[in-house]
Order: sequence, then structure tokens, then C-alpha cells
Amino acid sequence: MSAMDAAHGLSGRTLFTAIFGDPVVHSLSPAMHNAAYAALAIERAYAAFQVTPERLREAIRAIPAMGILGVNLTVPHKERALRMMAYLSDEALLLRAVNCVINRNGELHGDNTDARGIEADLRENQVTIEGAVAIVIGAGGAASAAVLAMLRLGAMRIVICNRTVARANRLARGFARYLGARGGGHPRQTIETRGLDALVNATTMGAAALVINATPMGLKTGGFAPLSYAAAPATCVFYDMIYAREATPFLAPAIALGRRAIDGAGMLLHQGELAFELFNGVAPPAGVMRVALMSALGRG
Repeated sequence: MSAMDAAHGLSGRTLFTAIFGDPVVHSLSPAMHNAAYAALAIERAYAAFQVTPERLREAIRAIPAMGILGVNLTVPHKERALRMMAYLSDEALLLRAVNCVINRNGELHGDNTDARGIEADLRENQVTIEGAVAIVIGAGGAASAAVLAMLRLGAMRIVICNRTVARANRLARGFARYLGARGGGHPRQTIETRGLDALVNATTMGAAALVINATPMGLKTGGFAPLSYAAAPATCVFYDMIYAREATPFLAPAIALGRRAIDGAGMLLHQGELAFELFNGVAPPAGVMRVALMSALGRG
């Protein structure tokens, strides 16, 4: 059975999983999940639903009513969904965002696989930031996941840059409590906050080993905030949590300067494999979701 069969050979026995987003037309999650269903030869299908913020509560409430097994949430829903869950994982509570809604006998459990997805992708790409400086652009749910991944990977100093500094401060305070509760046994790590003007500050950029875009800039807009790519060290890695067939507006200038640039396809893959197991109670066949994703992106 092909991935197309899995998506379109539907019957009254077919069970569904899905993604809710706004926008969602670009999502390649259906290609990954349906390929895994086809490989497992099970009657399940994964759909993409355009859900606007004002209709999110209705859409979430429909999950148990329609018997949907689980739903991925993407921008702009991850933070809004937090209060709509019956239960939250420790990671969702820490990140104050949900990207996986699991229907367990009619009760909705919220989890977040984003930080684990970023961490797995950076390790796979052999990006080492232990003891180094990481810049995270943004202060929403995606940025929260990026900060947690940086902490787990051992970054000594994390600089959160956001248009609204007050929001960055709130994010930093949440992690300050996390670092304090974690206790000893780890080198002292610090989290700082700045406005977006820090991205053109030679001192800030000159210290960075990794710069992560955790905003939708470039997804809904054609450009990116001013950023001094040339001020960063030649070894600095630029990582965009957005993925696309072409270089994103955040990554294109880095590539033009010969800097290492990684988009969010690997993160999508790893968090998607984790979500698949949460939704279905079985891991996807090894490599199947990767092949489907890379094929959809035209990367072979």
C-alpha cells in the first residue's frame, strides 16, 4: 500500500490523526505520517486542517467527539492550546506550549516534542555548543523549545532576542526557575534577553556559536529582521526552525556568506517520529518518514 493509498483508501474503519495550523497548506507532516501508515499497512490517515485562532477551541473540542487519535499543533496554536488540555506533560508545562494533543479515551493530553526534535537534529548534524553562546530569536512556544534544547546541549550563555523584550524576559524567568530547581552537577548557565537590535550588534553576534530563528518571520512574510551575519564567527551555525524547499529568508544570507545553514526539516522529522508513537502506540518504521519528507522537499 502506497502513502497515497493510506491517505485516500479510506473506509468506515479508518482512524485519523491530523495537524491544526494557520497557515497549514505548506505542511509536510501528512506526507511523513501517511508514509509510515502505509509501511505499517494499518487503516489510519493523517490530515491537515486550516484552523484559525478564533476557531481553535472548537477544533480541539472536536477531537474526542470525532475519535481523532491525536493532533499536531503548529503556529499560532501551541501556546493557546495549553489551557484546553485535561493533562499536560512536564515538558509542555515547562515550555508553556503544546505541539501534540493525544486523545486517551476521550481525555486530551498535551505534550511537546519540539525541544527533543531540535536536540536530536543538532546532534545528528554534529553541532556542538557545549560551553558556547547561543542566540535564540523569538520568545514564543518555538523559542521556548529552542532554549530548552540549548540548555540540554550545554550552552553556557543563551541570548533571547525578541521584538518585545518584556516577553523575552518572561520566557527567561521561566527557565531561571527551571535552572534553580535542577540543582548542581552542571556548569553554570545564563539566559539573557535583548531586543532585535542586538542582531546587528557586533559584540553580541561576534560571540555566537549558533543562531536559531524561532519566529514565523519568513513563513508569512518575505523578509527577515536586520541581522549582521558577517559579524558572526566563520564557524557560527545558522538554524531556522522553519523548513522549505528553498533557502528561507533567514538562511539565504548565511549561505551567501558561506556559513553553515540548517533548516527545520530535521527537527520536523524527529519531533514527528516522536508524535507518531504518542498518537499510535507504535514507532514508525525506521527511515520511512525521513524518505517521505526528503522526497517531498525534493532533496532525494
